[in-house]
Amino acid sequence: MKKPQVLHYDSRETNVVLKPGMTFTIEPMVNAGKKEIRTMKDGWTVKTKDRSLSAQYEHTIVVTDNGCEILTLRKDDTIPAIISHDE
Repeated sequence: MKKPQVLHYDSRETNVVLKPGMTFTIEPMVNAGKKEIRTMKDGWTVKTKDRSLSAQYEHTIVVTDNGCEILTLRKDDTIPAIISHDE
């Protein structure tokens, strides 16, 4: 079985349909410079090509029959607090 390519950005070539039981992470990167990245020889570490500062945030999500559940929420986190643009 071929391992899936997991990108840090959206790709129109991806035809994945999410189904209950699938688990994945959302790992946005915020770069001080340009968006171009490179993966190091270890196949895991990702750096910006222009060597600018970068930060990454991660949550693990499981797809359910009724939507999804964020598995990595802390006790004091709420979904509206994470995604709200009103505050």
